[in-house]
Amino acid sequence: MKQTGNLSQQVKDHPLVQLVIARLREFWREPAAVFWVYGFPLIMMISLGVAFRHRPVESIQVDLVKSDRMEAFHDYLENGENTHQDLMELSGIEIHDEETSQLRLRTGKTALVVAHVESEGFVFSYDPTRPGSILVRNTLYDRIQRWSGREDKVTVSDDPVSETGGRYIDFLVPGLLGMGLMGGGMWGVGFSIVNLRIRKLLKRYLATPMKRSHFLIAMMISRVLFTIPEMLVLVWGAHWLFGVENQGSFLAVVVLIFLGAFEFSGIGLLIASRAETTETVSGLMNLVMLPMWIGSGVFYSVDRFPASVQSVLNQLPLTPLIHGLRGVMQDGASLAVLFPQLMVISLWGLITFGLALWWFRWQ
Repeated sequence: MKQTGNLSQQVKDHPLVQLVIARLREFWREPAAVFWVYGFPLIMMISLGVAFRHRPVESIQVDLVKSDRMEAFHDYLENGENTHQDLMELSGIEIHDEETSQLRLRTGKTALVVAHVESEGFVFSYDPTRPGSILVRNTLYDRIQRWSGREDKVTVSDDPVSETGGRYIDFLVPGLLGMGLMGGGMWGVGFSIVNLRIRKLLKRYLATPMKRSHFLIAMMISRVLFTIPEMLVLVWGAHWLFGVENQGSFLAVVVLIFLGAFEFSGIGLLIASRAETTETVSGLMNLVMLPMWIGSGVFYSVDRFPASVQSVLNQLPLTPLIHGLRGVMQDGASLAVLFPQLMVISLWGLITFGLALWWFRWQ
């Protein structure tokens, strides 16, 4: 028992543990920091959720359930007269099997599923609350009647569905989670270090036996501990306020949040390693974050960019994180399926932390 007590005391007195505790106490003594970490992302989510909760995802996608009849109809749309080109420009039309098409409809990746059933004719499956679905449904109905070449109308029936995964708010929330992790990690760590440097506290640490690695690791651990509950509050708020469901494992979401916090804390450490003023660190962080705000798929899909640009955007730190969160929350993907994204996120965190450890200076 005495040895156990001594070991516990040694762990408690370890410099790394003491640094983490000091950072946690320092954070809670700054109401402004608490607001920007916990309050601001929640306010942003509520504001954007209220504004876009009934707005469909920008692109209007149509799935045709694979069959000889539907493949012939697809060829007609692609090779028909110019009067049909407006439809091809309005939406992307793809052929999938029925199971894949229904999954894509449920997760919001397509607005309309069209199948041909011998006993029922053409069947339209869509969410009637989405204006884009109704628009493309009516357009396709007209094309089917023209394609039939008959005066008597082809039998068509509707199969209305209402899936939570297909709303814009369901698409938006994982993007906001990723953006919150990026901002919390980079701003939280970066400004803390620069603030300590401006107050000459880092210079005082230089005169102590404190290891540089212990200091930087403590900064990262404290930021991760702040960020995980912040993101979980957002997930709970999105579910309670807007009915956003997590189709996958809650543990998978927590793992992604943890890795995202680790990744962006590392980037924040690297940026602030030698920055001496708040203006400098602010400018550098805006320079790093701006491409990710625009090109990492926070508010719209990366697929909207040219294919040549997508290969670059997919390697940005925020892109695999958002893809992973959307994969879990919308598609129900497992961590094994998201292994490539997890590797990219982890590599960004490890590389930037290693560079920060080498580049960092106390004054």
